Amino acid sequence: MKLKDKVAIVTGAASGFGRGIAELYVREGARVCVADINGQGARDVAQSLGDAAIHTAADVAKADDVAAMVAETVDAFGGVDIMVNNAGYTHKNGPMLDVTEAEFDRIYDVNVKSLFFAAKVVVPEMEKRGGGVIITTASTAGVRPRPGLVWYNGSKGAAITITKSMAVELAPKKIRVCAINPVAGETGMLADFMGEDTPERRAQFTGTIPLGRFSQPSDIANAALFLADPASEFLTGICIEVDGGRCV
Repeated sequence: MKLKDKVAIVTGAASGFGRGIAELYVREGARVCVADINGQGARDVAQSLGDAAIHTAADVAKADDVAAMVAETVDAFGGVDIMVNNAGYTHKNGPMLDVTEAEFDRIYDVNVKSLFFAAKVVVPEMEKRGGGVIITTASTAGVRPRPGLVWYNGSKGAAITITKSMAVELAPKKIRVCAINPVAGETGMLADFMGEDTPERRAQFTGTIPLGRFSQPSDIANAALFLADPASEFLTGICIEVDGGRCV
């Protein structure tokens, strides 16, 4: 098992990419904190994973929630080796000027400010373990942005730059920092990404992906396992496009 005896926190883990990551991590020997703003959903996932998982209701845009999430994990499992910043938020695909200030703030709080909150509390815990891995779910939107998701694109561009900056600064502490850039995937946010969920709209989106399909939770989970695996100890600052060729 590639993650035997490792302890991980996965945010946004009640569904979608986060759930896929949490499930794969447990299968590979990790103990996992399943964190989500949907507390009942997090509970359901954790219960399905057995004694290797705990759950917590956490809004990653709130510093106190993030601190409590990390503290609960340390209390339950003794530390933190892997932090997966997966929780995300978007506005509906449409004209940039139609996005409200409240929507803009929520996007940046969840997609960007949460990285600051998590780092403040998880880095000291990783130092106690002699190192660790921080993985952020960014997006191809931060690499090849397109109209309709302007403010979301910007937030993911920030996440990518933060990932690279943190990687350099935290390297002396043996903390690796990487990102995964999924193409649009089969998650709860897909309809917002497309603007509307119709066969025609789906065909339009998949037509831009050379491998011809949306990403699946298993695709992202496999990348998250690869980056967390101790065998990847010389990889840091990389942002992997899991996109079926979308960014080529």
